[in-house]
Amino acid sequence: MAASDARALAEQLAAADDAALTRLFTLRRVPASAPWPDFFDAAEALLEPASLTRHLSRLSAAEADALTAASASGRPVTEPARGDLAAAGLLDADGRPFASVLDAFAALPRVTATTTTDATAPAHPDAVGTAAGNTPAEDPAAESDAHAAERAFAASASLADILQTALTAPLARIGSGALGAADRRRLVETGAADDADAADDLLGIAVTAGLAAAADRLWLVTPAGRDWLASATLTRWHDVARRLREALPAALRSPDGGWIPAEDWTAAFPYDPLWPPQAARLRALFRRWALLGDGDRPAGFAAALSRGADADLEALGALLPPEVDRVFLQNDLTAIAPGPLLPALDLRLRAMSRRESRAQASSYRFTSETLNAALNAGESAQSLREFLTALSLTGLPQPLAYEIDRAAARHGTIRVGPGEAGGARVASADPDLLRTIAVDQALRPLGLRFEGDELASRAGSETTFWMLADARYPVVAVDGDGARLTLDRHRLADDDGPSQVSVDHGPLIARLQAAQQQDTGAGWLGRELELAVRSRATIVVTVQLPDGSQREFTVEAAGMGGGRLRGRDRAADVERTLPVSSITGLRPA
Repeated sequence: MAASDARALAEQLAAADDAALTRLFTLRRVPASAPWPDFFDAAEALLEPASLTRHLSRLSAAEADALTAASASGRPVTEPARGDLAAAGLLDADGRPFASVLDAFAALPRVTATTTTDATAPAHPDAVGTAAGNTPAEDPAAESDAHAAERAFAASASLADILQTALTAPLARIGSGALGAADRRRLVETGAADDADAADDLLGIAVTAGLAAAADRLWLVTPAGRDWLASATLTRWHDVARRLREALPAALRSPDGGWIPAEDWTAAFPYDPLWPPQAARLRALFRRWALLGDGDRPAGFAAALSRGADADLEALGALLPPEVDRVFLQNDLTAIAPGPLLPALDLRLRAMSRRESRAQASSYRFTSETLNAALNAGESAQSLREFLTALSLTGLPQPLAYEIDRAAARHGTIRVGPGEAGGARVASADPDLLRTIAVDQALRPLGLRFEGDELASRAGSETTFWMLADARYPVVAVDGDGARLTLDRHRLADDDGPSQVSVDHGPLIARLQAAQQQDTGAGWLGRELELAVRSRATIVVTVQLPDGSQREFTVEAAGMGGGRLRGRDRAADVERTLPVSSITGLRPA
């Protein structure tokens, strides 16, 4: 590293404002705990080969090409890449790369690009028959769009199932950040995902789109994900499609706000060995969401998204199966939807029933447990009757009406409210039911004991309520005055965005600015001499002589001590000792 480079960068850092320093440290992934005492130390560290290699390997193709051109011509880096390269501390004040940057860049191995299109993928439909001069009998693009629309519909429905599952039972997150094997298997067995790969892809889409987020060792639905579940199918698909587009790295975005051709994604970061599998993963997510089709080209309804506009939802809607807003309620306590049920209706129906099959015609089954869960969530016998009567094409069957009345009559037989010292109290007019609860081994962790005519629990009222509900007891939550409460079991993530770790560089910036010397020239000249000695660099030093004149010496810096610089004068082949106080400048030889 040239001493003059470190000084030039140190001066840039000292002159930068807090926002520019924060951006630079963020781009260079500087930890908040960096031990640098001043800007010169910061500049030295940022120009170290290891630090430069880490950052340069993440350069986009455009930035790498601009750096290559500047290296070959010796001219400043041109826009638009100049702004980002300068913000990362790679250029001097004139826009030229520092020598250490060019050295590190020249040593980088270029990643060999692999083909981005699956070898087994069929040719794009537009090409069918054209090579032989044949005219297709049907419009192949329409066939492709219809197939893509099927994938869009299936992906939206599957993602809704996964988020609905995660609302009631958060998904496990293993150390690598992937979905736990047990939950992956559960999603496949329940029909929420077709296979393990689909489960991984759909969760990846949810996280990228901000509908799910990591919380410790769990994947939780975000508030945005909960709201997304209640939206219409076209809105669901389009919302996620736009979120996926916005989450693409800047190197994959086109100037119009869309994305560059997918076949160019692998080459977007030519020096990052970790990028090709990441690019393949992004293409897989875009294919899963039907943003990319055969040959990794956008389907007709998604083409506008790739150009920065909104998708053609009218065209997509025409290819999707029509959604229904009514079901057949049957005497065997099942409901049959003759087509895809509107998402908002499906969401509420599943809160009071268990879906047994998922297809264009789905079936749902009502049980005492599902109806009791609906009552626990705030429904009443009247609201259940009104909703199902309005939803049904066949009226409200008597067996189902009886089951609703029976569940409502039993609901609230057990009341759980706050107790002493953070515990809970369990009360009921049926003493036999309380005795059953007291000896239920499934409830043993609650530490239930009789206090008078009630049971006391060492657990909180909410925990006690949900354990009793899970054990299928007709329980209701009440407050201290006995008024009924509706508890929401859904645990949501704290934010609506992909999980990101934010580094606070404020203390580091404050320390560097506080250490800035008033006489920066003299201070940094000394640091440059120390750096030259450490690297045994050959430098040209300007020395002011006693008569006021100045003279230059070309020396190989060997050591400093007692206020003097020692080095071998290459021209005279002698060892020289120069007073540091008389040195007014230095530059590389």
